[in-house]
Amino acid sequence: MSTFTPAEIPSGRTIISGEEYLPDAKGSLVPVALIKPQHLLEHELVLKIIGYAVALSDQVRRFKEHTFDDLGAFEALLAQEYGSTIGGAKGNKTLTTHDGLFKISVQVADNIVFGSELQIAKGLIDECLNEWAKGARDEIRAIVTRAFNTDKAGQINRSEIFMLLRLEISDPRWLQAMKAIRDAMRVEGSKTYVRCHRRPSCDAPWQAVTIDLAKA
Repeated sequence: MSTFTPAEIPSGRTIISGEEYLPDAKGSLVPVALIKPQHLLEHELVLKIIGYAVALSDQVRRFKEHTFDDLGAFEALLAQEYGSTIGGAKGNKTLTTHDGLFKISVQVADNIVFGSELQIAKGLIDECLNEWAKGARDEIRAIVTRAFNTDKAGQINRSEIFMLLRLEISDPRWLQAMKAIRDAMRVEGSKTYVRCHRRPSCDAPWQAVTIDLAKA
């Protein structure tokens, strides 16, 4: 049995003149005695799971805060006592236990956005494809289409944009388009990720300590 304590979630029930009521989705109070048993069971189940989910979310948030505090304190100690730091210029670093069985990786990922130069690149690429016509490989056309199609959030497909940069095409217009894409890139902030790994022995592969609910 888990000893994890769930968060307190209001039941929603209220008592009026000695009778118990529960509001429906429209805000109307419905006597509990008139609610179908299966709907009451569903109501209680959802409240139970949400209670554990909220508590777990709070615990993960506290874990993240404490982890960054501990890492920051460790780096400050190194700098003060030994005049040294760990990691690269961007903040990426890896810390391991002495026996090599546990490690913590800190990775800083830049958030890259694209400026108006991207439309210039699109125009140049379209010129190339139109002129090449039948000579243009279908896979190149597919990459270009996917690269400049926006997703549900209205964002272009960055991975496909980067794939365009890897294509070896010598047409001057294509090269100019690739330069425009590179010029369009902007770093708009960054995000730091902490990943924990473990392994049973030094010659065994690393296994991620999963915190993601979908991968647990």
